[in-house]
Amino acid sequence: MREMSRDLAESIRAAAAAERILVMGIVNVTPDSFSDGGRFDSLEKALAHARRLASEGANILDIGGESTRPGAAPVDARAEIERVVPVIEAVRAELDLPVSIDTMKGEVMRAAVAAGAEMINDVNGLRDPDALVAAVEAGVPTCIMHMQGEPRTMQQNPDYDDVVEDLRLFFRERIDTCLAAGMQEQNLVLDPGFGFGKSLQHNLDLLDRFGRFREFGLPLMAGISRKSMLGKITGREAADARVAASVAAGVLAAERGANILRVHDVAETVDAVSVIHAMRENRQGRQAN
Repeated sequence: MREMSRDLAESIRAAAAAERILVMGIVNVTPDSFSDGGRFDSLEKALAHARRLASEGANILDIGGESTRPGAAPVDARAEIERVVPVIEAVRAELDLPVSIDTMKGEVMRAAVAAGAEMINDVNGLRDPDALVAAVEAGVPTCIMHMQGEPRTMQQNPDYDDVVEDLRLFFRERIDTCLAAGMQEQNLVLDPGFGFGKSLQHNLDLLDRFGRFREFGLPLMAGISRKSMLGKITGREAADARVAASVAAGVLAAERGANILRVHDVAETVDAVSVIHAMRENRQGRQAN
């Protein structure tokens, strides 16, 4: 497992160095996620969805068993493990794609990595002490995301002096804490957490100034797919009607330095990423000549 996880860490770092963008497909094994809650809440449905995302070109699959939408109620670790572990095992047995576990709990991280997950994606930024210990012990690539507050209350009154500068300080503290705990720097990925304790203006500021987070020299992930911020901008209330806006936001994030796009709509995002890659290759070719 550690060997495969080192391969994934190296792949993420290599993609970042080459300005290549990886697409992470979302597999929610939950009854209440904001976009697709209940659609893939069985092993058969989740595996079928994973197959589809793989066929559409996903580079990584992110499997989660607890909704973190605004107002979501917490799920205990045992229930979360029962949701995600069978799906991770089935995906790893059938598909040649790395799997990420989307969780805030150390207990779930341990069970997921034991089942075959090669990456951890923590919306709480490893602020739970046991989660930090579990991630260090696992030795796998780990995404530290920023969230102000917690899911049940995070959108009630988000407040920052300067959202980008506040997140820079947050990332600096979390990086230092993770390294002091024994995590290898090559395993760290950063995500500003669009929609997690942020107003529309905060989200737009983060997207516009996303490139500021490149100063840490770590791969960056952006999860904007189908978020309510896009519904507010476009007037589209249904999450699955925000595909075009999601792709546009993903392109803007990629142009500002995002190395991984976490998305629901893989095929459309892969096409957009192909255009970005073609433009960058053409630019490099001109510069070489």
